[in-house]
Amino acid sequence: MLGLAGATNSRDWDMTNIAAAIREGTWLTADRVQRLAVVAMLGTVGFLLFLVLTAKGMSDYTGRPLGTDFSSFYAAGRLARLGADPYDPAALHGMQQAIFGSGTPYFAFAYPPIFLLLAAPLSGLPYLASLAVWQLSSFALYLWAMTLLRRRFAPGLPARLLYSCATGFTAVFVNVTHGQNGFLTAGLFAAGLAFLDVRPLLAGLCFGLAAFKPQFGLLVPLALAAGSHWRSFLAAAATLAVLVAVSAGLFGTQIWSEFMSGAGQARQVILESNGVGYDKLVSVFAWFRLWHAPLAAAYAAQAIASLSVAALTIHLWRKGDMRLQSAVLCIGALLATPFALDYDLMLLAPALLLLAGRVEGAPNPFNPTLLFLLALMPLFARSAAHLFLLPLASWTLIWAFLATAKRAS
Repeated sequence: MLGLAGATNSRDWDMTNIAAAIREGTWLTADRVQRLAVVAMLGTVGFLLFLVLTAKGMSDYTGRPLGTDFSSFYAAGRLARLGADPYDPAALHGMQQAIFGSGTPYFAFAYPPIFLLLAAPLSGLPYLASLAVWQLSSFALYLWAMTLLRRRFAPGLPARLLYSCATGFTAVFVNVTHGQNGFLTAGLFAAGLAFLDVRPLLAGLCFGLAAFKPQFGLLVPLALAAGSHWRSFLAAAATLAVLVAVSAGLFGTQIWSEFMSGAGQARQVILESNGVGYDKLVSVFAWFRLWHAPLAAAYAAQAIASLSVAALTIHLWRKGDMRLQSAVLCIGALLATPFALDYDLMLLAPALLLLAGRVEGAPNPFNPTLLFLLALMPLFARSAAHLFLLPLASWTLIWAFLATAKRAS
């Protein structure tokens, strides 16, 4: 109980005891984690029920499509099936309005054509059925991959604790209410890391499939090369090549030039013109822009962060604890790109599982409390964006566990 169960009077509840409980993480018992996770899970379920009960047709109580961002996937998939350009903002918005009504706001689509291999078949279903299939199937993949990761790296963790924490993780709420693809990203990373040493070709397949979010793949080839995981490296490259060829064959070779043109416009709108709101982004670049830094300064700061994370990843993947390597890859993937949003924090789920596995016997006394704070980040990523919470917490974790690895070697 809070690490202070032996306290018998108010004198024991002084700042020294409280600081020690926080520093040593003794307050964070398994039972308390379980209860907090269940409360968070029930909160997510309750809010989803509220959205369903207050919906009007395919729109929520605010007039936006249920699943908000998923509406762009659905509309882009339908345009691709019709042979139209899903990267044309006017065509995309027109399709969204045709599906959801003339007052529907614009939701951009900036994913490479390989994501259309999912979006196109999903758009063949009625919208609400498609949204349900998308959320449930990607969530099932995420839970399955987290189970694989637990068996591989944290077999002592009770299964019920894993499932409650994985389901109650605060980023789940953010992702599911946006109809986003964070479950898919986290699931593919978790499965790839779980398979890496035992089934390297499957690991490469998972990392190759994760290329639908190319900004999170910046560190993957560096890590695989540094760790001499060449079979996984080649399998990932081959998977990506096949996905590119299949998407070009199904949607036409021009789809890639349309994507590249649209990607340039998306970068200008999202990163340079605050198109989605810098408070929704969780990057070093966005934090500098929130404090009104010039574009050049924000890009320079992001470049320094990206290069630093890349150097740390290469250094750690050359030798060291596989759990630590894998956790840093997940956290580093978020820090290495200027374009990461709060729902992308689902990538922290496998990192938290991997780091929790190191808590037992790890010499760093701050681990449990740091993990708890990081688990809360998605919930406050927007409201506390000015405080640099995510990058600060992530950097703290990376350096703390690097120090742990150094002391243990």
